Amino acid sequence: MEKNTETKMDGGSFSSSIGDSIDFEEKDLSLSDKLKVFKGSGFDPDSYVTNRCRHMSEKEIRHLCHYLVDLRKASAEEMRKSVYANYAAFIRTSREISNLEGQLIALRNLLSTRAAIVHGLAEGINVDSLSSSEGLTQDDSSNFGDRDAANSESWLGQFIEKLEVLLAERRVDEALDVLDEGEHMAKDSHSKQTLTPSALLSLQKAITEQKQKLAAQLAEAAFQSSVSAAELRSAVQALKRLGDGPRAHTLMLSSHQQKMQGNMQGLRPSGTSHAVAYSAALSQLVFSTIAQATSDSLTLFDDEPCYSSELVTWAVNQTENFARLIKRHVIASPAASGCLRPVAESVHMSLGHCSLLEARGLALSPVLLKIFRPCVEQALVANIKRIEQCTAAIAADDDWSLAYPPIGSRSLGTASLAGVIVSQPKLSSSAHRFNTMVQELCEDISPLESLQLSEQALEGVMLVFNAYISMLIKALPGSVENENLEGSVNRIVRMAETESEQIALLANALLLADELIPRAVAKLSSSQQPNKADDTSKRSTDRQSRPVEQRELKRRLQRLVDQLRDSFCRQHALELIFLEDGGVRLSPDMYINMDGNPEEIEWFPSPVYQELFGKLTRIAGIASDMFVGRERFATILLMRLTETIILWLSEDQTFWEEIEQGPTPLGPLGLQQFYLDMEFVILFASQGRYLSRNLQQVIKNIIGRAIEAVAATKIDPYSVLPEDEWFAEVAQIAIDMLTGKTHVGAVENVSSPTASSVLSHGSN
Repeated sequence: MEKNTETKMDGGSFSSSIGDSIDFEEKDLSLSDKLKVFKGSGFDPDSYVTNRCRHMSEKEIRHLCHYLVDLRKASAEEMRKSVYANYAAFIRTSREISNLEGQLIALRNLLSTRAAIVHGLAEGINVDSLSSSEGLTQDDSSNFGDRDAANSESWLGQFIEKLEVLLAERRVDEALDVLDEGEHMAKDSHSKQTLTPSALLSLQKAITEQKQKLAAQLAEAAFQSSVSAAELRSAVQALKRLGDGPRAHTLMLSSHQQKMQGNMQGLRPSGTSHAVAYSAALSQLVFSTIAQATSDSLTLFDDEPCYSSELVTWAVNQTENFARLIKRHVIASPAASGCLRPVAESVHMSLGHCSLLEARGLALSPVLLKIFRPCVEQALVANIKRIEQCTAAIAADDDWSLAYPPIGSRSLGTASLAGVIVSQPKLSSSAHRFNTMVQELCEDISPLESLQLSEQALEGVMLVFNAYISMLIKALPGSVENENLEGSVNRIVRMAETESEQIALLANALLLADELIPRAVAKLSSSQQPNKADDTSKRSTDRQSRPVEQRELKRRLQRLVDQLRDSFCRQHALELIFLEDGGVRLSPDMYINMDGNPEEIEWFPSPVYQELFGKLTRIAGIASDMFVGRERFATILLMRLTETIILWLSEDQTFWEEIEQGPTPLGPLGLQQFYLDMEFVILFASQGRYLSRNLQQVIKNIIGRAIEAVAATKIDPYSVLPEDEWFAEVAQIAIDMLTGKTHVGAVENVSSPTASSVLSHGSN
């Protein structure tokens, strides 16, 4: 060793270099004598180094430090070799020390017991206990000889040694068997007295300590990140076998949670485009972990209430943490901005994974719904507002020309062009955008049936459709005077100047209300259908109530469309009735002044009714192109427009006051012209198939009122009126002329009705 530690420097040994500066008078002494100075109780390392190194140079001190470091390394290596060389003796000595410690503990317990007996005797209490103890002592002396005591001590020593070896080698199952054997021995010792009291105490203490040691090993192993599922179950089962079931169950759940949190570290939300993927991965991780923990709990602990309660509490906590994580990183921002799709997809996937646990007895969906529902509601409300704003922005620049939707739009998918033409009607750009967004909203909400948001989504759709109808009404030229330009941007709408553009507004509203919105809302209704597990009566009730709901929806939509149609009819009626300068075309003067005109009259419908016929003819032609397959709506539109004109005439008090009470009474010629105008309206409305019973009755009533006005002047009105065939002939000729089917001269044959053509209308 001295050779190994000697260092050569500058051609001489380290000791010689030191000897030049330090006088070692004791250099011939033995190693033991040289070390005496360090063994003394008053040895001071600082003063020793100061005295010895006072005259050493810096270089010598540096060499001394290197020498000491090398010496320490050599000493450590020598120690390691010495330990390996005597490892067996070291283990044996350790075991003997452990045995000795056990015996000392047993002796201490025995002394404590004896001391308690002595104190009890001194105080005059526990006499019976003392008697039994003395009897036990006597039995010990009689039943246990020196040979039996030695055997019991030998068995105990072997038991403890074997148990320690098994624990050191982590042979858990064998260690548990040995512990069971020891507990069985301790139990038998109480009845058969096979061990001395001291040996029994030592055995019990050893079992307790080794159980604690084994439990600590199992807990440490279970918390390792690399532990497999089988190893975890084995450790938990072993811990339960040790008698600590609650700790084993808690340890199992904690291990699953730790592993789950470790796996979460690899999942990072990276922007909106990957938010749904992050939700799917995280949802699968969390609920698969809960499922595995549930399976392990049921397998290892059956269905005991205490463990089931802890499992449910743990699963609820994990679900809440997961939901808050998804809410914070995935759905909070899209929900605030109205992006419903990522919110709905994330929630739907989470609920889907969660529902798989219901087969295992865990209904965690209410936990998710409690946290997710406010976010989904916020996203729904914001999305509805977004539909209104987006549609209004497009309506501000909509040219109101009808076209098919773009092939690449989401609403069309991969459908063929032929299928698109059949299933997707023509709409203007704002209506296409409105329809697309409504379809998307219903598609996104429909999978979330457990949130029961269908009714709220339906009301939202009705709200935005009402707003869109209001915008279409604003697009009619007649509504510009009532428009508040200082309002929101939703009021800024491009005017529909031509009749074709105005009818396109009606086409938008009709097709949305009649087909597209019900198609979207049907997705919400289908999501509320009962599943296969529901009873037959519930399915039957649902089938019966669904048509009623659909009819009610269509009625609500139709009422909104009627508002636009009535505004359209009112605007065109006002254009016919009033002049641009504020004058009135449909005035009583056009009938009252006819009898004072000496010129021969050419019988023809009044100009205002000619314009009405021309307008209705143009609208009918445009509507036939725009309402293909929906001719009934075109018919109703023409009917309502005609009724609007005639009803205005019927209810205009100024007109009738002038006719009935004016200074110039209505004469025979004026009555004849009025009768002709009304018959003209009846004829072209009948030929166009938009003559309603209401219109016919109103016309009959106002004709009767005009006849009564003439009768009030002491003139027999029926004596001056031609036959009905004459009015029908003149009206038909007028229609042919206005439509270009005949020439102007055709009306000359009937321009002056003769006396023979006059018919008594008294029956009317």
